[in-house]
Amino acid sequence: MAAEKRDYYEILGVHRNASDTEIKKAFRKLAIQFHPDKNPGDKEAEEKFKEITEAYEVLSDSQKRAQYDQFGHAGVGAGGFSSGGFGFGAGTPFGDIFGDIFGDIFGGRQRGRGRRGDDLQYNMELAFEEAAFGVEKEIQVPYAKRCGECGGSGAKPGTEPKVCPTCRGAGQVRFQQGFFSVSKTCGHCNGEGRVVENPCTSCRGSGMVRDTKTLSVKVPAGVETGTRLKLSGEGGQGIKGGGNGDLYVAISVREHPIFTREENDVICELPISFVQAALGCEVEVPTLDGTVSMKIPEGTQSGRIFRLRGKGVPQLQGYGRGDQLVVIRVETPTNLNKRQKELLEEFARISGEEAHPLKKGFFDKVMDIIS
Repeated sequence: MAAEKRDYYEILGVHRNASDTEIKKAFRKLAIQFHPDKNPGDKEAEEKFKEITEAYEVLSDSQKRAQYDQFGHAGVGAGGFSSGGFGFGAGTPFGDIFGDIFGDIFGGRQRGRGRRGDDLQYNMELAFEEAAFGVEKEIQVPYAKRCGECGGSGAKPGTEPKVCPTCRGAGQVRFQQGFFSVSKTCGHCNGEGRVVENPCTSCRGSGMVRDTKTLSVKVPAGVETGTRLKLSGEGGQGIKGGGNGDLYVAISVREHPIFTREENDVICELPISFVQAALGCEVEVPTLDGTVSMKIPEGTQSGRIFRLRGKGVPQLQGYGRGDQLVVIRVETPTNLNKRQKELLEEFARISGEEAHPLKKGFFDKVMDIIS
């Protein structure tokens, strides 16, 4: 009597409400662990691999999974597969994941395929004003480029890479393992199909060397910390006809001693004296464009905000500017001499409650609460 088939969820070690991502992750981990090529001659591992592959074929397909959840193994055919056989090409649930697994096991390189150059990142620090109005800066960027001595072949000048004797130039070797055949990357040439017997002394056979290039970067007005500028094709050089990588310039903005930024508005705290706040005055206010005159009306309270239109940061890749918000901070006088104290005490006696509208309003609210 045939042994009872195990539950597919149990085989993959996931709960019945597992997401597609969780199922794929569990299968991938187990498939790498029990793959026949990692366990040559181990029949138990081979059977385990077949079992987890069968479970994944069903649970990765929404329709088959629904049938299995409702009817069990009977819902997906006596053998556990309703479509018959294994499919590893495009359009099957194995098309992408087996490519990932074989890439992990074998290195995943294919002969003759051009490889795109590396993407690079340069961290650029800007002054507050540079970020606000834009700036053009020259930067030095280290990158990898094709070796000029060997032209990127990796072979010593005057010599050429030889056809790999193991794969005969194919870059892959094919073998039968278990119930299917597999092509894997040739370990001798690492998938290149050719081997370098006399390596170039400049690049040590890699075909690439390190270099530094000078670039001029135009930073647009309105950038802020976290902005990334992309310079297409300015990264590392590609290999075998592959395109160049890109360069990303990551912006960070230094703190300003006076200004802070909130979106496109600039905030500035302006200290004024008690006398200026009480009697009113005209003050010089610093802005990104220089100082401007601003009137402070009499009786101004600490914390009041005045708005200077169009004195903020320009809109990034747009039109117009934000505003500058001037926050008033009334300074309380300290280190008073005897005469100053006498005058303030006299002022307090003759002021009455009307001179303190905020204080009076607060205590009126307190009396309303407790009465």
